Amino acid sequence: MKELRSAHELGNVIQNITLMLEGNAQKFADRVVYQQKNAAGDYVGIVWKDLFNDVKNIAANLKTYGFKQGDKVVFFAQNSQRMLEFELAVMASGGIAVPIFAFFKSETANLLINHSEARFLVVAGDYQLQQLGDIPKIERTFSLDDVDAERYPDVISFEAMLAENVGKETALDRDLKADDLCLYMYTSGTMGTPKCVQLMHQNILSQQAALATLWDLNENDRFLAYLPWHHSFGGIFELFTALYNGATYSLESSFGKDPKSIMENWKTIQPTIFFSVPKVYQALVDLTRGDKEAEDRFFNSGLKFIFTAAAALPIRLSDEFEKRNITVIEGWGLTETSPCCTLTDPSLKRDTGVVGMPIPGVSVRIADDEEIQVKGPNVMRSYFKNDEANKDTFTEDGWYRTGDVGAITENGLKLIARKDRIFKLSNGEKVVPTDLEQKIEKHCHYVQYAVVSGSGEEHPVALIFPNKKMLEKPDYEVTPEEGCFCPRNLNELGKCLRGCLHDANSSIHQKFAKIKSAAIINQELSLEDNTLTPSMKMAPKNVVEKYKKHLANLYGDNVPVDEEVYVIELDKNAKIRTGR
Repeated sequence: MKELRSAHELGNVIQNITLMLEGNAQKFADRVVYQQKNAAGDYVGIVWKDLFNDVKNIAANLKTYGFKQGDKVVFFAQNSQRMLEFELAVMASGGIAVPIFAFFKSETANLLINHSEARFLVVAGDYQLQQLGDIPKIERTFSLDDVDAERYPDVISFEAMLAENVGKETALDRDLKADDLCLYMYTSGTMGTPKCVQLMHQNILSQQAALATLWDLNENDRFLAYLPWHHSFGGIFELFTALYNGATYSLESSFGKDPKSIMENWKTIQPTIFFSVPKVYQALVDLTRGDKEAEDRFFNSGLKFIFTAAAALPIRLSDEFEKRNITVIEGWGLTETSPCCTLTDPSLKRDTGVVGMPIPGVSVRIADDEEIQVKGPNVMRSYFKNDEANKDTFTEDGWYRTGDVGAITENGLKLIARKDRIFKLSNGEKVVPTDLEQKIEKHCHYVQYAVVSGSGEEHPVALIFPNKKMLEKPDYEVTPEEGCFCPRNLNELGKCLRGCLHDANSSIHQKFAKIKSAAIINQELSLEDNTLTPSMKMAPKNVVEKYKKHLANLYGDNVPVDEEVYVIELDKNAKIRTGR
């Protein structure tokens, strides 16, 4: 098997999160560790020594409610200073934090809380309390915000947890082992039911020790951050990169939902590091078009690098940063690898699909069936209460099976597809749908998402979802391809996209893998219908299920649909047709 390793040694790894917090509270005592906006719209922060004192108090008071080492605490809340302090207190006192998406509806929230077997629950406030059903194992519930005391008399306030406690010096556990569990994270579930990943202190801290050998970060760095902490990209990779290095973490007040808000906060914080996903980068770059002040503010010389994950940053976007000498770094990993396994080398020209070399301490290899396998201190212990998933998770010699298919190139690991996305046609030929999806999205930035499907059929087809904001406000200054006339509506996009689909098809060498038709559906994917995950990744399985009528029509049926759709037939003599 082909194998990749870092050219750098891992170096010293701090034993546990308690020791990391204690050391930073001494080293950076009066420096701001975290800040968020108050009711007046001003950023207000907390310094390291005060944060550490709060963590000690919460840990000590938690013990008075029967909390002990190994207990689990579910956090049904969104990012905030209070959640951060409570979560750190749990992990630093030997417990296991279990963050879940703050706005799950009742069914999903109760499913995950019950599955976790947690004894304690922390909610943001009234919304979360209203979603709760029968959760027999929960013994105590705490609220970060004020709630109706008459309606919820047993809910314990956050203020009560901050009360000075005589036993606070002994509440935190400095002797926790590196392989003690400290965090449960549910996977985003892009291909099915979320799995509960069991992570240890060494998973989180070995990653930071590895990054410290590659990046020049320190207490003077500033993070403007919105990525949710229930997801590994935000809650492990970004958050602990800031904490570990003593940098200031500033919460973006719209939680990444409003690009204009991000730009306003950008002006205030002037971040030196920014972690995000392609969709948000696209929206921010769009705001700089024709606005020299916004352009100068966003692409500023103090920005050390931007980091992208969840999906590859389109070349046209990365070029906007690189031509201004701002480094673009891409990474790859999974929740199960906590999460980072590889990073791109900023000195090399970006190559679509190539996600770089392993970080120090991590090894990557390609199995005989082309699956990517990983070994290192970043790999989880196992899935919680999931014998079926655990059965095939590790190889006999201890490597984690990622479920991703890839190849090794001279510049590092190249991603090809998820194994469970590769499908067979009726003639037995295998199709890698992500190849064509990436080609389509690359050809036209008026395309938000593309899904190629065709399992068991004679040929593949595609469902395409437009960038509706760009259709409403076409970009006449910058176009992705020569000859693009900037469509203003679905009809114009359909006519324009026909040529792009032909070009994308032509770039696919296997004739059987080319699509013969596509439906452009004038609808946005969303969290509400589960076509996007809480981490804003497309959930292909759910997309195919939701829009199965459109797929049936592409294969010759005539099923009525509710959405506005433009159908493109790519057979030589076929005509373009539109319809609802």
